[in-house]
Amino acid sequence: MQQLRIATRRSALALWQAEHVAALLRARHPDLAVSLVPIVTTGDRIQDRPLAAVGGKGLFIKELEVAMAEGRADLAVHSMKDVPALLPDGFVIGAVLTRADPRDAFLSLRHGAFAALPRGARVGTSSQRRQSILRAARPDLEIKPLRGNVDTRLRKLDDGEFDAIILAAAGLTRLGFAARITEHLPTSVSLPAIGQGVVGIECRDDPALLARLAPLEDPTTRRCLDAERALGARLGGSCTSPIAGFARPGTEGLELEGFVGSPDGRQAFHDRLSGPMAEAAALGARLADRLLAAGAGDLLAALRTADG
Repeated sequence: MQQLRIATRRSALALWQAEHVAALLRARHPDLAVSLVPIVTTGDRIQDRPLAAVGGKGLFIKELEVAMAEGRADLAVHSMKDVPALLPDGFVIGAVLTRADPRDAFLSLRHGAFAALPRGARVGTSSQRRQSILRAARPDLEIKPLRGNVDTRLRKLDDGEFDAIILAAAGLTRLGFAARITEHLPTSVSLPAIGQGVVGIECRDDPALLARLAPLEDPTTRRCLDAERALGARLGGSCTSPIAGFARPGTEGLELEGFVGSPDGRQAFHDRLSGPMAEAAALGARLADRLLAAGAGDLLAALRTADG
């Protein structure tokens, strides 16, 4: 029986996603013996500082790629919103699963909606994107960093450290916490992160591996992801750049929205385009060019300079 090893972070959500992919592979390929290779990544070890201050979301990915490069694993399962725009040479996203709920979720014990938060309410989020969007919408709120796994973040809310927290709806649902969601924020209020709600499988660019993964691929999700990741790649933001991108099927094929903001929420650039599904990546690049020309280019350059 052929062995297939999946590298995964040790967080509950990462393990759920890896087990889900393993189950799909076993169902499609009864001749496969699929096992997990849990790895503690740098991003998991550093919990006392904002991600942007220590290297960004790529910290969750690097060790998994090293495990594949060294032959200790064959695949890695990722939340695609954590995956940098550029992959190492020789690696590809071999398959993407059908997208789950892409929206942000508002959680609060005392307030029934984001709009109902009182002035000065403490809102927790680890995301530069969310901080920018929230500050632009409600400059009267106190936005504070929130790190840790989902259980830790929920406990901080329950212990009264925050009046509300913002998390990805997909992760909460996958872990059985959908009932904790107070409000699903519409994408018109909080545009999702690039790749939010998408589980992707990274592997070496190997025809045999790609053939094994092909039955798991969702073509529509792939097109949406291509558009979003092309947008992010062309914008070229740093780990401290508040960037959002969300694509969905529409009447003209594919509808793509993009956002670039300043961390303090005082500057915001938003635009959208539609085009054929087959031109998803080109659509993302065109929308990025429009945002850059509108002023997002100067903002991103200033943020890169501030990063040092």
